[in-house]
Amino acid sequence: MDTTDEKDPNISGQKEEDHQDEEDQPSSKRKIGGFITMPFIIANESFEKVASYGLMPNMILYLIKDYKMSVSQGTNLIFLWSAATNFLPLVGAFLADSFLGRFLTIGFGSIISLLGMILLWLTTVISTAKPPPCDPLVHICQSPTAGQIALLVFAFLLMSIGAGGVRPCSQAFGADQFDQRDNPKNRRVLETFFNWYYASACLSVVIALTVIVYIQEHLGWRTGFGIPAILMFLSAVSFFFASPFYVKNKVERRLFTSFVRVAIAAYRNRKMTMPPPRSNVQYCRNKEDSAATVPTDRLRFLNKACIISNPDQDIGPEGLPKDRWRLCTVGEVEELKVLIRVLPIWSSAIMMSINTASQSTFPVLQAKTMDRHLGSRFEVPAGSFGTFLVIVIVLWIPIYDRVILPLASKIHGKPVRLSVKVRMGLGLFCTFAAMMVAGLVENIRRQKAIASNGQAVIHMSAMWLIPQFAFNGLAEAFNGIGQTEFYYSEFPKNMSSIATCLSGLGMAAGNLIASVILNLVDHVTKRRGKKSWVSNNINQGHYDYYYWLLAALSFFNVLYYILCSRCYGPVLEEGSNVVDEKEVAMLRNMSGQAKGESKENSSLSKSNEMRI
Repeated sequence: MDTTDEKDPNISGQKEEDHQDEEDQPSSKRKIGGFITMPFIIANESFEKVASYGLMPNMILYLIKDYKMSVSQGTNLIFLWSAATNFLPLVGAFLADSFLGRFLTIGFGSIISLLGMILLWLTTVISTAKPPPCDPLVHICQSPTAGQIALLVFAFLLMSIGAGGVRPCSQAFGADQFDQRDNPKNRRVLETFFNWYYASACLSVVIALTVIVYIQEHLGWRTGFGIPAILMFLSAVSFFFASPFYVKNKVERRLFTSFVRVAIAAYRNRKMTMPPPRSNVQYCRNKEDSAATVPTDRLRFLNKACIISNPDQDIGPEGLPKDRWRLCTVGEVEELKVLIRVLPIWSSAIMMSINTASQSTFPVLQAKTMDRHLGSRFEVPAGSFGTFLVIVIVLWIPIYDRVILPLASKIHGKPVRLSVKVRMGLGLFCTFAAMMVAGLVENIRRQKAIASNGQAVIHMSAMWLIPQFAFNGLAEAFNGIGQTEFYYSEFPKNMSSIATCLSGLGMAAGNLIASVILNLVDHVTKRRGKKSWVSNNINQGHYDYYYWLLAALSFFNVLYYILCSRCYGPVLEEGSNVVDEKEVAMLRNMSGQAKGESKENSSLSKSNEMRI
């Protein structure tokens, strides 16, 4: 949530005038912001999600059948597309916070994403945009030309850029419309917005994985890609239609730039001698650093960035550093320290993203060879099995919060909850279990396929794929939500956008590493004329071995997480008496307001709770 308006005296004065005007008239007569904007913002995000998420599940089939790509080539392209889609929101958040503002970033993102989807749809309409059909007489298939690949990749790139503008800003922009600090019901209004926002997001993903995938499978690619383009057009129109009613906060804060400044200042002052503890050295600070008068002892090499060596040369007449690239404030230094400290725990979640990436393509190929019927008439689309992951998340969260925790608390006679670090660890174990189960199911499927000569659909229900998606859903519910809570409990309020971006950055890294692992496995296993584990013929390959390789890596990742968790120590809300008192006071001052706003809507610990 953007609070930079409070720091600008001109904006603050304007807010006071607006507040006085609002006192003279009912709040329902507000000209901008409020509930009138909610349908348009949620519609923009929902249509974008249905359109983009609906393209992903069956894309591997489109690349293999229409572009004549191998399984490894198509999967690699999808991995890179996913990596770009998850990384570019970090760039979008930076542009929104530092230059464009959220309104323009969402607007540009919607238009660019629409152009990408139109271009992808054109590949189904223009016959020369993709290779011709295979010759049925000689069984020869023509590979795509460089121009055809470039057109396809450009469409993917435009959609990734568009997602980078919409996804990091939509929720925060919606919260800006309800951010009325003078309204005593502000927190409840925000809670209502977030509830509707998340409900619509989940519903959008379910519609994308069911309706859109079903249309692609039964009506063809032209209709299946055309409908997402139409939905993206409606997304852009709905957003711009309400433009006169939006609250559009001004851009001031440049948090990403401060990280770079601190690193450069620490490097430029690297030859400076570190003062002994509790010496009378002066540190640069601003008014917001009321409690952060002295930097913490962790990562002490960064403290050189805020040491005042010569007050006359370093500090200007207004009390601010003359050279912001040589001298930074204590608060800026501590913000970078907080970010660096969480990186090891953040990196442990990359393995979960690698496993999730593998589930975006291979189960689709598996399901195509299995019996997907529910009853005698309905056949589940191969790309719709990812829906079960979303269903498990939606069902597990209320069961855990409303059934399991109250029951455990009743048995123990006091409030019981799993600490955030335990939940993150459980999530990583669940993703390990998912890969073990996936390998076992594929091993059984492959044996049945070989026994039936690998021809038609085997007599094995595709519902056996559900357990691996269920474990991945539990992994997301435990680790994904746990990481978000962990970041928000450890980061100061003005770093909330960083907390949002770290998750996407982890998924981007996971997709890139997944691509590297896939290429290595394909290259190593097909040596000496052997069939690759990820062969085009799924029955001749060994996808089960590939899953078990990921399971082994996931197991070692759990051990890595345990080590990182122990080295990190207690989080801010967990036994802060163990941590250095000076650091606790500073961190609590930096993040106090954020804690107060999120206490009602999060599961952060309380002093009288029993931890497991």
